[in-house]
Amino acid sequence: MTPETRTKPQVAIMNAVHDLPVLVARDKGFFRDEGLDLEFVTTPGMAQVTTSHTVKFDSVFERPLDSVYNEGGIDCYRMCEWGIMKRAVEANAQGLRGRKIVALGASMSKFAIVVSGNSKIYEPEMLKDQPIAVTPNNGSEFTTLKMMEGFLTPEHVKRTSVGSMLTRLEAVRDGKVAAASLMEPWISVAQKWGLRILIESHSTRSEAAGDDLDGPTLARMFRAQARAVELLENDPTPFVHYLTRETGGLLEPHELQTWRLLHAAPQPYTRERFEDTYEWTVKWNMTVPGATYENTVDNRAWPSAS
Repeated sequence: MTPETRTKPQVAIMNAVHDLPVLVARDKGFFRDEGLDLEFVTTPGMAQVTTSHTVKFDSVFERPLDSVYNEGGIDCYRMCEWGIMKRAVEANAQGLRGRKIVALGASMSKFAIVVSGNSKIYEPEMLKDQPIAVTPNNGSEFTTLKMMEGFLTPEHVKRTSVGSMLTRLEAVRDGKVAAASLMEPWISVAQKWGLRILIESHSTRSEAAGDDLDGPTLARMFRAQARAVELLENDPTPFVHYLTRETGGLLEPHELQTWRLLHAAPQPYTRERFEDTYEWTVKWNMTVPGATYENTVDNRAWPSAS
């Protein structure tokens, strides 16, 4: 179906840790309550035990979610704040389908760097020049850099790619890599396996959308997510099955450490936040220089904030 013949906005669903408010809003009918008729498009993510795709450090737009977006198959998606920044900036630079940052997203759940239970590494600075398994140019890599830059200079923070969250956990367990960067539910799996957590941090997400998804529609989508956030912050347990099913039975719902989950209503992406985040991303050579707030951000869901 081409964008010209499509009638419903198409919303991506990938890893539950990014998309739990969307899933809850869908299941509870909050989108319908806003008068929205959406199509939800599922794409594979590195948190899913069933994923078979691999990613490289030098490719972003060939990945499943990015490819579907570039081909017009989805209109809106969310992932880590820095990953959205990179894609919004570089899509313009590469002449791909445009996208703007349209909100600071609803999920703020944690990432952690873990080592094996018998590792001789006891603090982050002991990872100097040691490979940390990440998903390149996604939240696990960016949050790893944010966590490590207080302990090591950039040239000593080494990242590598070994595959999915499960694959990198196995690599740590088997001594193939020194450490791995994980998000839930895989942090809880690591704890269940007896791995050691060195450091963890909340990681914000952003929302990206194409220019053809108008402000009033986005506003209704974000109001529905905000209602879902209220439920999640009150008690996430009825919904953690979305996370644990990504482990393929390695984790039961009661074993998920729900205290690591954090959600907040979507909000405008401010100029100050753009400047801070973009400058940090460029500093680490994670995206190209030259972008501006005006050509990267569009708070059209909140006209007064633009």
